[in-house]
Amino acid sequence: MNKFIIVNGRIYLIPVTLGGDDFLKVIPEKVIGLTRQLRYFIVEEIRSARRFLRLIDKEFPINDSVFYELNEHTGESNIMNYLEPIYNGSDIGVLSEAGLPGIADPGARIIALAHQKRITVTPLSGPSSILLALISSGLNGQNFSFNGYLPVKPAERSAKLRELEKKAGEGYTQIFMETPYRNQKMLESLITTCNNNTLLCIAADITLPTESIRTMRISEWKRDLPLLNDKLVVFVMQ
Repeated sequence: MNKFIIVNGRIYLIPVTLGGDDFLKVIPEKVIGLTRQLRYFIVEEIRSARRFLRLIDKEFPINDSVFYELNEHTGESNIMNYLEPIYNGSDIGVLSEAGLPGIADPGARIIALAHQKRITVTPLSGPSSILLALISSGLNGQNFSFNGYLPVKPAERSAKLRELEKKAGEGYTQIFMETPYRNQKMLESLITTCNNNTLLCIAADITLPTESIRTMRISEWKRDLPLLNDKLVVFVMQ
């Protein structure tokens, strides 16, 4: 005889700001209200999750909440235990370090497990630097690929850029990122590796007061190089 486990709770995918304190500018009020009601969270980093919750509610009961950390070091057995509150009737919120969980984010692991366990997964609206960069670039939003972080070693990075440029030339917009302190090296690789006619959008500090989004050809970027270190940047190529 088959045994069925009744699942009473659900997983909410909670959007986080991309930086700055003006959370009402980028996250709907209803999402903020729902987040304030949750007491169980699966997060990429506990300190930043607590900081975000205190941002949206200075009186948020941090000490009465439970946080499960999920990153590249988290074992599979631990992840399974993170779902226990759901079977006891409680909802869980999943938070990334920034933006939407599940995109370039370890939260995808718990989301996949939730589907396997027939747990309801509910996405909530909020900012995604990747999608905001794409829609503001003016490049092809019909066919595109997100490639995450490219290789760090210069030769490998240049080879990857040539590969992405070839795909872009075939009509598939290519999106990728870099850590802030390596942004300038990435830009240098782009202008020395790619064809002068290749279009490149540099979307920096999206949703922040210092936001800058520009799309130009590589030949134009060569004449007007921005300083990108310490900025949150998404690169979009076509």
